[in-house]
Amino acid sequence: MSSLSTQASTTLPPLLENRIVLGCGAIGVDFLATVASYPKPDDKIRSTSLMVQGGGNAGNALTCAARLGLNPRLISKIADDTQGRGILEELKADGVDTSFIVVSKEGNSPFTYIIVDNQTKTRTCVHSPGFPLMIPDDLAKSSLTSALDGARLAYFDGRLPETALVVAQEANRKGIPILIDAERKREGLDDLLNLSDYVVCSAKFPQAWTEFPSVPAALVTMLLRLPNVKFVIVTLGEDGCIMLERSVNQDVHPEEMDVDSVLEDLKQRKDNNTAMPTCISSIVTKLQAKGIGTVSGRLLIGTAEKIPPSDLVDTTGAGDAFIGAVLYAICANMPPEKMLPFAAQVAAAGCRALGARTGLPHRTDSRLAPFLELTTQMVQ
Repeated sequence: MSSLSTQASTTLPPLLENRIVLGCGAIGVDFLATVASYPKPDDKIRSTSLMVQGGGNAGNALTCAARLGLNPRLISKIADDTQGRGILEELKADGVDTSFIVVSKEGNSPFTYIIVDNQTKTRTCVHSPGFPLMIPDDLAKSSLTSALDGARLAYFDGRLPETALVVAQEANRKGIPILIDAERKREGLDDLLNLSDYVVCSAKFPQAWTEFPSVPAALVTMLLRLPNVKFVIVTLGEDGCIMLERSVNQDVHPEEMDVDSVLEDLKQRKDNNTAMPTCISSIVTKLQAKGIGTVSGRLLIGTAEKIPPSDLVDTTGAGDAFIGAVLYAICANMPPEKMLPFAAQVAAAGCRALGARTGLPHRTDSRLAPFLELTTQMVQ
């Protein structure tokens, strides 16, 4: 005698149909040395571990995106040296299309010395740029056209400013949305920001760029100065992130609300007892920054995962991992309430291993199941 029973199972959704993203920016080699504590001047110490791994903001972010299921293409430049060949091999192994990377017969590929302090859980970077630097003439018109063909999204880390601007202008002309990683004020960054649809900032950037004292007021200023930007996110490390999303709906709450007060209210609503990433949102309203102006939209707080000290290994590349996840989330049309915890979860996974790429999760990682898996019902 047979009986019917219903049980739930989870399965990964099919890969996104339109999953090509183009990135332009920094790649290199990271020499990571872990030390018990950061050395004092003129000290001689021993490392407790050493790793040599591919790095660079764009290289890391696109590696993350590839592991999540996107098809990234990368525009950058290296030299035909041992380090450069290693960079290409590692990117290819992770599924990043390297056919648009320019290889110089002379010079040196970029590299960075990174000291990881086990005592403070911080990292110190000493970067050596590659030579010769990339210029727009390095990228043939036909290569640029091919690189952008079918792209769902274009991403720039603010490096290679002259080349990046040429690529961004062509992406903009073709109607391809643009995401900018605004890590710090750089030459040519303003030109890229003026073409952007999405901006992800480091903690200090909004106030440095706008010269306004509070982060919420600086975010309002950014949306006022950059009328095409749909959202701006500022990442705050273990304190999570803050997002200001512009509203496309003109029928918003009629009352103006002070943006600093809205942020304080959201902070009060945070559940500090939850270890996993969460997201809290304000209503869509007119957010006012005193003496600056108003923006119709909503403010969101995303929390970071609370990583036990015993699990926290290295924060190198955490911001790049966050951006890689945001690239995926945009392509997957994730709402911000899902995107922010997802990106935080991906970044936290990367912090559990040495180097920017070692801990980056693949889409099959069980920790990503709540964000990527579909629930189906099986009847037997």
